Amino acid sequence: MNIDSKLVRELAELLGETGLSEIEVEDGDRKIRVARTISAAPVATVAVPSAPAPVAAAAPAAPAAAAVPAEPAGPSMANAVKSPMVGTTYLAPEPGAAPFVSVGAAVKIGDPLLIIEAMKVMNPITAERAGKVTAILVEDGQPVEFDQPLVIIE
Repeated sequence: MNIDSKLVRELAELLGETGLSEIEVEDGDRKIRVARTISAAPVATVAVPSAPAPVAAAAPAAPAAAAVPAEPAGPSMANAVKSPMVGTTYLAPEPGAAPFVSVGAAVKIGDPLLIIEAMKVMNPITAERAGKVTAILVEDGQPVEFDQPLVIIE
């Protein structure tokens, strides 16, 4: 199997630049996935359908991600809007602008709550239910993981 080490390095660098925890690209029969954990260096997996098992190759170390605060406990987490992706959160439409929502604000279904930037694409995160914002669990510019609670709407 021929592993494109230059591509693996570029993907590993992209992880460090964006704060993502993993990235996967596919080109025909070749699939490359580069992932990292906070305490370990990124690992690249190259899988080819005819290969018996994926081959792992070490990639350059990426800076450790910031510690994720513990999720608040309690029944209100059932009403949390969770991140549909890995990326960076932005609470306002642009730097210096007023945030989309604040604690205590009433929202309707579809109202913008924040933006998650992933791969240089700004993805609006909207209210899934109508109600009152009781907590904003992320800060502006904070990296987030998939399924991480972002905002609680009661």
